[in-house]
Amino acid sequence: MNELQQHWRRHKSYILYLLAVYVLGWGFSSYEKIFLSLIIGTIIGLFNTWTLIRRVERLGRAVILGERVVSLGMLSRMAAATLGAIFALRYPEHLSIVWIVVGLMTSYIVIMIDFFFQKNKGEER
Repeated sequence: MNELQQHWRRHKSYILYLLAVYVLGWGFSSYEKIFLSLIIGTIIGLFNTWTLIRRVERLGRAVILGERVVSLGMLSRMAAATLGAIFALRYPEHLSIVWIVVGLMTSYIVIMIDFFFQKNKGEER
């Protein structure tokens, strides 16, 4: 398994644990609006990260084979994020656009935190 796949598996498991915490918060707290927004934003962010990983792998294969790749799918990731914002604007009594955006950024925050942990882990050796 290549390094990118190892990172993806680790990040995916962290995000799924966070989603489990969000679901518990949605079910057992009085902050249903915040947790539901975090759930939707994090799912969209996880989807965006997954599509980016797939496109990067495709780009790597294309470079090795000397083929051409159209894009890394920025438009589809922006469309998914826009869909989350549309949900928040359509159902403001159930969702908060601010927390959907925080959920969208969860993948990137997890990636940065994991990077620092892995970097510090490598320096301890």
